[in-house]
Amino acid sequence: MRFLLLLILLPIYSLSYSQTNEKITTIETVAVLNNNKEEAIYYFQNNWKVLREKAVEKGYISSFSLMQTAYNEDTPFHIILVTTYDNKEQYEKREAHFAKLIKASGGLKLLNEKKPSEFRKSVFSIDAAEHL
Repeated sequence: MRFLLLLILLPIYSLSYSQTNEKITTIETVAVLNNNKEEAIYYFQNNWKVLREKAVEKGYISSFSLMQTAYNEDTPFHIILVTTYDNKEQYEKREAHFAKLIKASGGLKLLNEKKPSEFRKSVFSIDAAEHL
């Protein structure tokens, strides 16, 4: 009887444990505006990427990826930004965590006088929970 109870409770415990600790991934696609590819790449490598490297070090996020893609009718964007959080708690604290990192970074690093709104535009973003 105890063995049967263990067989029933163990999967339920595992299921509830995994649901509270599921990873959440955010994906954003970005179009480069007015052929300002150098400005956009510089911006993402020296701001977005640097902040995420520090966020991994501090345990604020699990991982990240910055990818370039070919712009076409099927993929109307040039850059894909992916950030993965270990759990819902990390995800919910993302704004506060990144605000700390941005403040400590000393501000935006730009290639020239062009503002981000002049060289990049978010096409779409999605937040997805991983159920593996």
